[in-house]
Amino acid sequence: MPKKYKRVLLKLSGEALMGSQPYGIDPVVVETVAREVKEVCDQGVEVAVVIGGGNIYRGVAATAKGMERASADYMGMLATVLNALALQNSLERIGMSTRVQSAIEMMELAEPYIRRRAVRHLEKKRVVIFAAGTGNPYFTTDTAAALRAMEIGAEVIMKATKVDGVYSADPVKDKKAVRFDELTYLDVLQKGLKVMDATAVSLCMDNDLPIIVFDLKKPGNIKKVIAGRKVGTIVRGKR
Repeated sequence: MPKKYKRVLLKLSGEALMGSQPYGIDPVVVETVAREVKEVCDQGVEVAVVIGGGNIYRGVAATAKGMERASADYMGMLATVLNALALQNSLERIGMSTRVQSAIEMMELAEPYIRRRAVRHLEKKRVVIFAAGTGNPYFTTDTAAALRAMEIGAEVIMKATKVDGVYSADPVKDKKAVRFDELTYLDVLQKGLKVMDATAVSLCMDNDLPIIVFDLKKPGNIKKVIAGRKVGTIVRGKR
């Protein structure tokens, strides 16, 4: 299968790693993601990954219950490190070379985030997994994904979710929800669509970085997106 993109950033939500479980990490899902990443890497694509932590700890939810926001967000960042290490383990067990870079320094577990080092790892065909968000409270892992994608020169953000694109409403709760094939950044911001948070979308808009939202559960979707086939919803400057 031909490839359209040479360097991509894959954004995985923590919830996507739960599979059918109510919380935590489903090893089968992580292994499936690892194998699909390996397939595209074997085609010569350079892949970086940003993972959320909502399957383990969600800072916003804790804040709603009275916890101070900065503390809750730091706890959420640590949850992303757990997910990053799980994915790293699955990738290395199938023969991939990887590096985890954390925005919060923890030398025994991961490298500190250094942009030039991350780019060099990608050039050497290593999968780079960015953990701990931006390292700052009040910023989501969506924003971290947009920031890291631009810093490493990724050509697209591939946002892997539990649904097959962007809908006008939650398709689980509203059977009349309409799926969009294409959207502009302004469409997303003005309609308040749940693609990525407003800060992340604004960053992508300012730098003309496309976002493709697709279903992680469907086998082969990562490879199809890399090949430029129509999968899910694409968000970009012009339709």
